[in-house]
This record gives sequence, structure tokens and C-alpha cells, in this order.
Amino acid sequence: MAERGLEPSPAVVAALPPEVRAQLAELELELSEGDITQKGYEKKRSKLLSPYSLQTQETDSAVQKELRNQTPAPSAAQTSAPSKYHRTRSGGARDERYRSDIHTEAVQAALAKHKEQKMALPMPTKRRSTFVQSPADACTPPENFSAPPDVTTTTSSSSSSSSIRPANIDLPPSGIVKGMHKGSNRSSLMDTADGVPVSSRVSTKIQQLLNTLKRPKRPPLKEFFVDDSEEIVEVPQPDPNQPKPEGRQMTPVKGEPLGVICNWPPALESALQRWGTTQAKCSCLTALDMTGKPVYTLTYGKLWSRSLKLAYTLLNKLGTKNEPVLKPGDRVALVYPNNDPVMFMVAFYGCLLAEVIPVPIEDAGGQQIGFLLGSCGIALALTSEVCLKGLPKTQNGEIVQFKGWPRLKWVVTDSKYLSKPPKDWQPHISPAGTEPAYIEYKTSKEGSVMGVTVSRLAMLSHCQALSQACNYSEGETIVNVLDFKKDAGLWHGMFANVMNKMHTISVPYSVMKTCPLSWVQRVHAHKAKVALVKCRDLHWAMMAHRDQRDVSLSSLRMLIVTDGANPWSVSSCDAFLSLFQSHGLKPEAICPCATSAEAMTVAIRRPGVPGAPLPGRAILSMNGLSYGVIRVNTEDKNSALTVQDVGHVMPGGMMCIVKPDGPPQLCKTDEIGEICVSSKTGGMMYFGLAGVTKNTFEVIPLNSAGSPVGDVPFIRSGLLGFVGPGSLVFVVGKMDGLLMVSGRRHNADDIVATGLAVESIKTVYRGRIAVFSVSVFYDERIVVVAEQRPDASEEDSFQWMSRVLQAIDSIHQVGVYCLALVPANTLPKTPLGGIHISQTKQLFLEGSLHPCNILMCPHTCVTNLPKPRQKQPGVGPASVMVGNLVAGKRIAQAAGRDLGQIEENDLVRKHQFLAEILQWRAQATPDHVLFMLLNAKGTTVCTASCLQLHKRAERIASVLGDKGHLNAGDNVVLLYPPGIELIAAFYGCLYAGCIPVTVRPPHAQNLTATLPTVRMIVDVSKAACILTSQTLMRLLRSREAAAAVDVKTWPTIIDTDDLPRKRLPQLYKPPTPEMLAYLDFSVSTTGMLTGVKMSHSAVNALCRAIKLQCELYSSRQIAICLDPYCGLGFALWCLCSVYSGHQSVLIPPMELENNLFLWLATVNQYKIRDTFCSYSVMELCTKGLGNQVEVLKTRGINLSCVRTCVVVAEERPRVALQQSFSKLFKDIGLSPRAVSTTFGSRVNVAICLQGTSGPDPTTVYVDLKSLRHDRVRLVERGAPQSLLLSESGKILPGVKVVIVNPETKGPVGDSHLGEIWVNSPHTASGYYTIYDSETLQADHFNTRLSFGDAAQTLWARTGYLGFVRRTELTAATGERHDALYVVGALDETLELRGLRYHPIDIETSVSRIHRSIAECAVFTWTNLLVVVVELCGSEQEALDLVPLVTNVVLEEHYLIVGVVVVVDPGVIPINSRGEKQRMHLRDSFLADQLDPIYVAYNM
Repeated sequence: MAERGLEPSPAVVAALPPEVRAQLAELELELSEGDITQKGYEKKRSKLLSPYSLQTQETDSAVQKELRNQTPAPSAAQTSAPSKYHRTRSGGARDERYRSDIHTEAVQAALAKHKEQKMALPMPTKRRSTFVQSPADACTPPENFSAPPDVTTTTSSSSSSSSIRPANIDLPPSGIVKGMHKGSNRSSLMDTADGVPVSSRVSTKIQQLLNTLKRPKRPPLKEFFVDDSEEIVEVPQPDPNQPKPEGRQMTPVKGEPLGVICNWPPALESALQRWGTTQAKCSCLTALDMTGKPVYTLTYGKLWSRSLKLAYTLLNKLGTKNEPVLKPGDRVALVYPNNDPVMFMVAFYGCLLAEVIPVPIEDAGGQQIGFLLGSCGIALALTSEVCLKGLPKTQNGEIVQFKGWPRLKWVVTDSKYLSKPPKDWQPHISPAGTEPAYIEYKTSKEGSVMGVTVSRLAMLSHCQALSQACNYSEGETIVNVLDFKKDAGLWHGMFANVMNKMHTISVPYSVMKTCPLSWVQRVHAHKAKVALVKCRDLHWAMMAHRDQRDVSLSSLRMLIVTDGANPWSVSSCDAFLSLFQSHGLKPEAICPCATSAEAMTVAIRRPGVPGAPLPGRAILSMNGLSYGVIRVNTEDKNSALTVQDVGHVMPGGMMCIVKPDGPPQLCKTDEIGEICVSSKTGGMMYFGLAGVTKNTFEVIPLNSAGSPVGDVPFIRSGLLGFVGPGSLVFVVGKMDGLLMVSGRRHNADDIVATGLAVESIKTVYRGRIAVFSVSVFYDERIVVVAEQRPDASEEDSFQWMSRVLQAIDSIHQVGVYCLALVPANTLPKTPLGGIHISQTKQLFLEGSLHPCNILMCPHTCVTNLPKPRQKQPGVGPASVMVGNLVAGKRIAQAAGRDLGQIEENDLVRKHQFLAEILQWRAQATPDHVLFMLLNAKGTTVCTASCLQLHKRAERIASVLGDKGHLNAGDNVVLLYPPGIELIAAFYGCLYAGCIPVTVRPPHAQNLTATLPTVRMIVDVSKAACILTSQTLMRLLRSREAAAAVDVKTWPTIIDTDDLPRKRLPQLYKPPTPEMLAYLDFSVSTTGMLTGVKMSHSAVNALCRAIKLQCELYSSRQIAICLDPYCGLGFALWCLCSVYSGHQSVLIPPMELENNLFLWLATVNQYKIRDTFCSYSVMELCTKGLGNQVEVLKTRGINLSCVRTCVVVAEERPRVALQQSFSKLFKDIGLSPRAVSTTFGSRVNVAICLQGTSGPDPTTVYVDLKSLRHDRVRLVERGAPQSLLLSESGKILPGVKVVIVNPETKGPVGDSHLGEIWVNSPHTASGYYTIYDSETLQADHFNTRLSFGDAAQTLWARTGYLGFVRRTELTAATGERHDALYVVGALDETLELRGLRYHPIDIETSVSRIHRSIAECAVFTWTNLLVVVVELCGSEQEALDLVPLVTNVVLEEHYLIVGVVVVVDPGVIPINSRGEKQRMHLRDSFLADQLDPIYVAYNM
């Protein structure tokens, strides 16, 4: 807004003269209604305020100060409003249907009680840009919220603020080095949040959250734990103290007999014929224009003649004589707008006279309506010319085919298009029978639309019953404000009026919006005897009544309140009476009634006799109601419900109350149940739905013994209530609004009323609140959605939300699962402006509601979680071990082929050192090319033959001696981009006797994030020198680098771009093969920096194992698209070719970002049989080339040459990714058998690798629930909660694995979960650390089984959980094949509720729930589960994710999410292997560096 700075504060507005405030309120309303533009609003507003703006500025600061020192009492703020009318008409007008001063007091009292036990709830963190809703000026938090200051707007880290994911980076751990003190380290992490000061903002909020969660839950968790083979969910036990019904069984209640009046017509059409021919001049129906003035009156004569014309036209003029379009009994849709009752009435009676069945429907276009039309077999729609013009058209002028609608023929029913019937033509009017007359549509709780078929007899009998009950007489005037197409508006305003020759004045909804008093004025002007209204209309009239002092309602003998079935109608009726009694309204004229589409009018209060006492009220206990029992509320006034009666049963009808669920058993007299009605006046069936019809329209009540009572069928009305003293009927709610939570019933309307009683005026727009329940984790959960006023502040909204939660908790004793605020006017609307509940629920469940504020409270209302697991002490070793059997199973161990037995006739065997092998190759095959490096275009930029590599290595070795003055055994950091230079430098170090350490170079665009890792490895490895290129050397010494690390203390940096042609006098040869060959450093996903030592003998053994497994020899070619800095990637890139002599085509993964086709095109070009990649490369190809398979074909790319495509990984195989990759590229020849994975860890970089021979990788489905208990249970495909695991390739030659219980260190049986331990000649020889911590070394690298291993083998612990399973397949050795399945890293697992969770499982569930989730990561913080999701959609979807995330984690993992963080794409750090770095993410979150879009703290 232009003058936002000069705008007066609320306090100053309160000081303005009343008439100015009134004009301001009017303006606000016009703006919220869309009647005025924002610009016009600002102009008028500033004009109004200009005389006061000067004073404003002076007083403003003083007032601000005052306001800051005190939290204003809400009641005071309200009383300052000038008049009831102007206050409530403003945008947030209370929905008076639910108005009750007693209830408001009760809510305030309940909240006051809560205030005593004051709790500070953490306010969600929201990025300012996200929601335009809230004014940007920050508000001072009220005293009872210790919300820390909002600092989200500052972006603290450049990497996270960029919207694209930065290049995969190995982020620096926060000073954690493996081998320092692992045990103590993790615990100290928890206390200090990983070096982040706990006073940070996020931590404060989490502390608040923890405090709120310490409150005791209402039902305590049961002391039990069931084994996971049964369902481990708590069944809510009935409360022993709950009230139980004590009355006798009710007997059905009869209404007075239907009077036999001699001149009642035999059918409704006969009544029309009678009045149309004998009383043609009498008024039948008056329509109003938009201003509320009468615009047209239809007389009985006109109605009769026009209906005749239409009937004749429908039957004779639509088709040919031999093939008429319509036959009697066909169904026809009536599509008329709500402001055209005249055209509708003619069409309706025209259909009745033509004996076709009208189906009145709401606005065209609704998909569910289409279902109704289809199921009714409708092919014809009647409409008016005006309405037809308004329908959307295609380009050639035809009416659009609406989604889900059958093909319709549209017929315009305006008089000029109708044919006059010949003199001799008469409609066929037979006495009313059970044939269908019309179909009224109704929307079920789930949102499906059903058609209730009403017979001609029921239509007639219902008119008779209404005429008798309401005592209608000829010539009376009735004002109808309701929808005339259905329900009471149709029955009274279109049927009963024709039956009794009455005159209806129809007031459309659109007129009510502009002139709320119009119906009162019509009653006054026409001296109407009867008015048909809803509570909403009473409320609108009360708001506007000051505009009209001189209206009189003394003519009214009946004010029929048709939503009297809403228990909250009583207060609207009382308030209306107290205001309008002075205008002549008689107390006995107020007649509430209860109706439903199926049973039609269930009960109506008869017009009273003046002076007779008014009927009493029932004051019921809400607690009793929730158990379905009637208890008069005496003790706790806060949770009482006051209900008024809806009169007696209809004449000629009978009523009983049956249990709402299960068989229709009669209720006891003090029990609430569903009202059922038996009479000739109800509907006959749901059209075309025989099954549902039987349960609703043909109910025979049962007694307590279960035998039927009588043989009269009853109709279920869908209303809940009871029959009180004097046979008065009371309704307490609707079946559709019934919420069954933990075995107790709550009524949605009651919860709405409570929400509105919490000073909703500042927050809720026009009192629009929707309440429904969703099924999550074996119970219904209550969701409250409200529209937020455009001017509501963040603070006000949050305060209102937290108070609503407390109020509902106190009054209804039920927890709200989710409370959401959405922008004003965004909830789906019903045709007459109410909230469309089932559509709102649908939007909520599919994540497209787009809230602007949300509060989830799963901790308080999910009380059926099982008790946390207590770990049982394990069985002692002695009782279990018998030979190779553990508890009746073979020990879970497996081994690759034995290296000793494989004869190699290769000369390589006689060399013990890799450097010697290179020298030998340089002499034997000097020109054989070992390496080819490709660029993004696929051209070879560099090759290296055996001799070239040898010479290059010699030069580097001589430089190390000359420039670096290094001695044998010194560590040298190699800092190169992926390429041949890196390989040459590695062998140069070996030639000089130095120990190479390969390190990924820092990212030039992101030095702050990547350089500290380099610095740390340089420091930890105590490197004496750095070998690098000129470009990188300049970068290390640059100004930007100095900002990230101390550049003055780098060790000697040597660039190897221009080397002198100088060779070493002699090459270094290590004295023993156990000497160190190189150091392998890597940052684990948990943020640990670990360096392991690889000896020469281990290098040799590793290369030999890979050579044998992959059958590599000199004439072979392989393609490698991997990062060459650590693990198996380094070995394949730098070591294997030199050992086996095969040619390696090197593809740096970063080149793929410029050319996605590069890897696959290379494989095709060189007809490569074996290729290696990482998961990030596979993902890049799957996502990037998924829709370009045709392009690949046209480029001639064919992958049928590929025998093995191996993903190098240190994690559980990503089966879904592998499968989608295989499926995608199957069309260009990729064999599904080709794709497999490797498994390695820090202690041993290559344990499994699929290789060329041996059986294909096997897969199994395991039960997720068992995995959490550290057990493996194999299940069938498609079993609920199953997880697909794939074997991680075949175990390499010379490798043995055993599965061990990590606590007892004893072996476990086949198909049991445990830690994978490995023994092999290429296991690393230990950690390289600053402190040589011997205990850790021994524990991880040289450890023994606690029992059962006579050979006392030394094992290395991989730190991964997995299991071995013997399969039916035959291994290369001829024995049965043992498959190794990796489940996940122990470091990463989350211990929650005594169970062990693997983050990837929770992340997989979360990633599936919404199309806008790009990536997801989870971690824990002080026992809270934190879920971080990257949002790739628009920011308004951010809050949709919060309930979806909470639901799915609860449903699938039995966990309650503590915090949901929504961030931009690219914020979750991912390392070069494509693994998420969750610990690093956690540190950034706690240090408040993520710049989140939204942070939700679940209560």
C-alpha cells in the first residue's frame, strides 16, 4: 500500500469518530467482497483518514509504546467497535448460525483455566516472501509466547540460497575425525548440537516444543509390547467410568393422523389444473431483481398454460413422430440459476405434466453432478436462454462437454420457443401412485452425489402433511429465502403453495448478499403469513436491522427455521426474537424444523397459540453426548450444549431412534441415535443404487434381542437426536458431521461453534470454518480448516490457533490433529456459498489446500502408538552355539572364491608392487594405451600409454625430490580434477617412495563450503607437500581462499604443468609389501572424516580380486564414469588398468552435466562390455534422458554390447533407481541382467562386485516392522510394509564375510540381521589419525568373534547392517550361492521408541506423497524426528506438505514427526557418491543456516 507508513495503528483507529469507523468498516467489506479494487479502496481510505493522519503520527508512537507494555484484553478491543452492525459486517463476521453467548463464556472460562498452566508453544518459522497474506511489519509477540526474534530473512550461506543444487560437494565435518573419540563424540554432539551454540533460534524453538511435549497425555500408554508378527497398535480400551444408557427401550412415536379433507386433489398436477383454470388471475410466484424489488409475478393461469406448452413440446416437438426424444418415465436435468424461480417452476410442472422425471441440479460443471446425470441416464437438459448464453462454449459455438458429464442435448424453455398445444391435446393426469415424480440430489459425506427418488404419492402426501402441520390456507403469502430447487424451499415454495393456492415471494441468495434485510422488507410489504429461512438469514437481518426502523413482522404466524436441526440454531432464534419482538414478531411464531433429502420433513414445530408457554430447552452434557448418552448437564457449565426442539412428528408419520452404526437396533430412551421415519411422505430410493437404498429406505428396527419390531419399513434420516418429554423431537447433529475419534462421537458443528467462540473476529474470515476427520493410523483424526482474514497478523493467527486447540481440548475432551488457516475465499464453496466439506477434505488429503498457516498436534492426539520397545537381554552364547548352527540355523557366513586355488599364468604374479608392474609394462608393451580421457563432447583430450605414464611418473618423482625435498614415507596431497594427470602424480609418488593422498579439488564458485574440507585433509594427513595444477595453485593462494581458510600455512605447493625432462637416478622399492602404499580419505554421510591406510600387499590383492571377478585382461576395454578420489572409484580409475593391462576410458562425471548423452554414447561408440558409474550418474541419466529415449535411438545409441553396468556404492542398493534405469534403456538394447551394484566400506573398499560369471543378483522382500526390531522376516511381494532389497553383487575372490550381533559380537544365523564383518587380504591396515587410538583400531580392524570361531580369525567391522541368505542358485564353485544383502549403515540409523530406523526408509515414504517434493532427508535431534523436504513447486505448496509428511510417517513407520522443514531445491547436501549428508544438514539446521521456506513444529 502506498501510504503504509502513515497508516494509523489499530489503537488510533479505535479513537476515530464512530461514523468514520463505520465508513472504514464498509470499505473493508467492499474490498473483501471484491466490489472495489485495491486502488479504489486505498484512495477512499486515505481520503477518509487524511484529516486525522497528522494527529495520528503524533499519537501513534505513544500508543505503540503503551501497546508494547500490555497485551490488550480481547474483550476491550471488541467493545470499542461503534455498533454491532458495523463490527460484525466487517470481513471476519461471525457465522451467527453458531452464535451462543453462553458458549462464548464457556470457552473463555476454559481458556482462562489453560492460561494458569501457561505453555509457550513454538511459533512456526515462515520465510517472509512466501505468503503475501501477512503484512510485512513485524509484530511484537504477545507476552505468553516467548518466540525468539525472526531472522529467517537473512541468507547466511551462499550455497543454500541458490536455487539449484550446488555441484556435489564433500562438505567438511565440524572438526570430527574418525579415530578421535567416537564413543564420546556422538553423545557430546547431542548436548552441544555439534558445536552449534544451543542458544540459536532453532534450538530455542525446539526446546519450547520439548517442553510442550512433556505434558502428560490424556490416556497414558499401555504397559505392553507385542511382537511385531501381530499388529503392534494400541486398541482404545473403553473408559470404565463412561456414562451408559440406563433407560428402557424406546417405542416408536406416532404423529397425529393425517386429516381426510374431501376437496384435496388426487395429484399435485390436478391442483395446478384446478387453480390454473378456475383462479387464473391469482398470484402464484413473485421473483425479485438484483435490488430486491419485485420484477415479475407468475399467475396460476400463466403457470398452467406455460407448463402445458412445455409438456406438449417435450413429448411431440423434440424428435420425429416415430422416434420421439422423450418418453414418459425418462429423466431430464433442470439447469436454472438461483435467481430465476419462474422459469424453474414452469419447467418443473411441465415435466410433471409430460410424465417425465425432472432432476433439478445446481450450477453446471460439477464433476460429481455428472456422475448423478450419468447414473440417471439423462440425455436432455432444460435451461433458460440467459443461462444457456452463460455456459462455456467451444470455438464452433457448441456447449463445452463438462468433465464427467454425459453428452447432453440442451433445450431452451423460454415461451417463444415452445409450441402451443392443439385444442384437443390434454396432459394425462392420473391419481398419484408410487411411480417416480422427481429426483432430488444430495451430496454424501464422501462428496459423491446421489439422487433421492420421490414418488408422486409421496410428493402429494408430503404436501398434505405440511399443509396440515403448518395450517396453510388459500391465498396466504409465503416469503422463501431458501434454494427453491430442493429441500424445504421446493416443498413449501413450489409444492405446498400450489396445493393451497398460496403466493410465494422468492428471495434469491444474490439479493440477500447485497441487501440482507430484503426478506424482512418483503414480509412487511406483503403482510406475509409465513417465512422460510435459515439461521444465516436471521443473522444477516440482525446485522442490517438498523437500516430499517419501521419494518413490522406482526403479520408472521410462522417463521420456519429450516436448519433448526443444527443444535446451534437456538441462539440465533433467541437473538432474532429479542431484536425483532419490538417490530411485532410473536415468540410463538418461531418454528424450527428438521429435514433431510431421504425422509423429507422429519418434524416441525406447529405455530403456537398466543400466550401459551414456549417449549423448554434441553441442556445436555457434551461428555455424555460423545458417548451417545443423554445427560442433563449440571456440574460443568463449560461443556454443555443447549438444544431446542424441532416440534412433533409429521401428521400421519411414525418415528423411532436406532443405533447409528451396526444393525438398526432401537435405542434406549436416554440414548442418542439416528432418527428414522416411517410414512408415505419420504423418498423411495437412491436412483440406480439398490444396495445403499436397502440400508437407508427399507430399515426394519430390531429390539434388544435382535428380532424385528413390526413389519413397517423406516427411512434413515441422517439426523442424530432423541425424542424428549411430550414426544418433542430434539436433533443434536447430523450423521454426515459425526466424527468418531477413539470410540467417542463428536459433532463437527459443535467444534465449529467452539472455534468461533474464541475471539475469531480478528482472524477468521466471515466465520468460515470447516471441520472433518481423516483416517490416520487406525483412528479418525480431527482437522479444522478456517479462512484467514486478509488483514490478520501472523501473531493474531497463531494465538487464535493455539487458543482454539486449548478450547476444543477443554470443552470436547478431544485433541485436534491439524488446524490450518487458508487465505480468504479459497475454500471450495457450495452453490449457496457454504463450505464444500468433502472437497475441502479431498484438497487437504491430496496436498492442494495451500494453507497460509498450519499447526499439527500429533503428539497430543495420537494415543494409540505402542509402548516403546525395551531391549531384551540377549541369549548367552553357550546355549546357542553348536558347530555351524546358531539356534537351529547355519551361521550366516559367505565367501568368494579362494584366491590361492586360482592359477594365474600371468607374469604379473611375480611383481609384488604396482610401481614394478608399471615399469615392466613400460618395457614389455610400451605403446599399449592404458587410459583415454574424454571431454563433454566425447572427444579424447588425453591418452596415456604404458611408456608415457611411466615417463611422466618419473619426472614427477624427480620434482618431489628436487623441489619438495621429500623423503621416503612423506605424505603428499594430490589435488587434481579427474584425469590422467592425477594417475601420473600417483605413480610419481610411488616412484619417489612418498605416500599419495588423493583429494577432491575445491569448487571455484563455492570455496567457503569446499575449501575447509581440503584444508582439513591436508592437516590431518600431515602432508609435507601438495601436488596440483597451476590453475588450482592460484586458487589455493587467492583472496577468496583466504576468506575461507588460512592460506599462509599451506605446505609446499608444486604445480606439475611444466616439468623438467629429468629422471630419477633410481626408483624407490619398499622393503616389505606391508609398507604403506597410499591413504584413502573420505567424508562419511554422518560427517566423519576418515582416512584409511592401504598397504602395497592390499593394493595388489585388491587389483587381483577385481581382475578375476571381472575377467580383465589387456585386450579388454572398460568405461568409468566415477569420481576418482576414494574407495573403489579410486582403485578402478588409477590402479586396475596398470595391474590388469586393460584399457580404461575415463569420463569425468561433471562433464555429464554439460552433455547427458556422454556416458551412454561412449559405451556405444567403443562397444564397451563393462562399465562402472555412481548412483548420481545413474540418477542424472534416468531423470535427464527419461523422455529422450527416441533421441538416443536416432543418434544410433545401442547398449546391447553391455554385459555389466556396475554402480559403485557404499550403501544399500537403490533398487528403484536401478529398475527404472533398466526399464528406460531396455528399448535401446540394455539387458536388465546387466545392471548391478558393488558394496564396500571404509575398512574394505571392495567386498562385493557382480562380475561376469555367477548367478544374477537376487532380490527379496523383507518386513519393515521386523527390521526395526533388528530382525529379518521375508515376506511376499506386495505384502504391506514390505521393503525390496537386492543383493549387493557377488563376494570378491579371497573375501570372507560373517554376520555378527554388534552388541554380543557373536555370529548370527542365516537370514538374521547383524553387522557385516569382513576378512580379506585387501582390507585396509587401519585408520590414519592424529591420535593413534589403539582401541578403536583393534575394534574396527582386528577384532575376533566372541565365540564359535576356533580359528580365531581377525575380522574388520564394516559398520553396516545386513544379512546372508543361502539361495537355491549355484555359485561358480558349484556350491549353493550365499547372497549378501546390505540394509544400511549403523552410524546412520535412528534409535527412536526403542526401535532402529534407517533414514532412507522414512525418506522413501515421504518422497512419494507429493509431486512437489524433490528430495527429502531425516535426522533426529534430542529424540525428535526432523524431516527436511525440498520443495520444487511453488512456495504456496510448502504448508500442504506438513500434514502429508506427518501422516505418512505415522502410518508407515509408527513415528510422530517433531519438526517439518521445507527448503528450496538443492539445500540438502549430497556428496560425490550421491549420498545425503544428513549430519551436515542437521548442523546447518541448528545453526539456522538453511533459510527455510517454512518450519513447522508439531505439538
